[in-house]
Amino acid sequence: MQNLSKLATALLFSALLSVPAIAAEKAKSNAFATVNGVAIPQSTADAFIAEQKAQGAQDSPELKNAVKEELVRRELLTQEAKKKGLDKRPAIAAQAELARQAIYIRAYIQDFVKANPISEAQLKSDYETIKAQLGGTEYKTRHILVEKEDDAKAIIVNLKKGAKFDELAKQSKDPGSKENGGDLGWSSAASYVKPFADALAKLEKGKYTEAPVKTDFGYHVIMLEDSRPLTPPVFDTIKPQLAQRAQQVQIEKLVNDLRTKAKVE
Repeated sequence: MQNLSKLATALLFSALLSVPAIAAEKAKSNAFATVNGVAIPQSTADAFIAEQKAQGAQDSPELKNAVKEELVRRELLTQEAKKKGLDKRPAIAAQAELARQAIYIRAYIQDFVKANPISEAQLKSDYETIKAQLGGTEYKTRHILVEKEDDAKAIIVNLKKGAKFDELAKQSKDPGSKENGGDLGWSSAASYVKPFADALAKLEKGKYTEAPVKTDFGYHVIMLEDSRPLTPPVFDTIKPQLAQRAQQVQIEKLVNDLRTKAKVE
């Protein structure tokens, strides 16, 4: 009984926001349980159990008993909330409507994805496109980022006088690299914004830009430490990520198409 109580408590807190709320059916003949004369539909219990199994729970009598206890507690709390008229409050009614919308949206998206699978050919095409964008070279780069062009010019003057790049990098406003001498690690040129990438591609190994490079982030002084041929991951390794990305693009297009056609006043 103690283990059952712990599982029921865990369900109360861990699943409260993740399990879809399903409207209670009036018919009691197919009730999973009845609380103060109000039926809890079997379909509600089935949905709850399915959610728990999807999260790794084992289908067992203990799980079903814990789900029953959880649904009984929910129904009791819902009944008490209604007695106080909380369901009539506009703010709470609005939250309930948002929850209802979320259920329909999730179901619609799942149905759309199932009906419109991403083909192997499309994934391979996306893979080739990404490979082409990455190019055949990756660069080991350092940079110093400052707000003003004059500050970047002063850094370049100091470099020409023999100052160390990693020491000057301490004045960079890039928190991710300033404490590491401006080190950005190995990346393809496509990883950077275009002005940065263009300047990097023109540099020789061991050289730095002798004029500030302006981007939306500020002014950069860029140093190329090394370069090497880029070996992209094989298709099968990143296929799941490609599929997820393609689905996101597909769903975004769906939403944009619906938005374009919609009459919004």
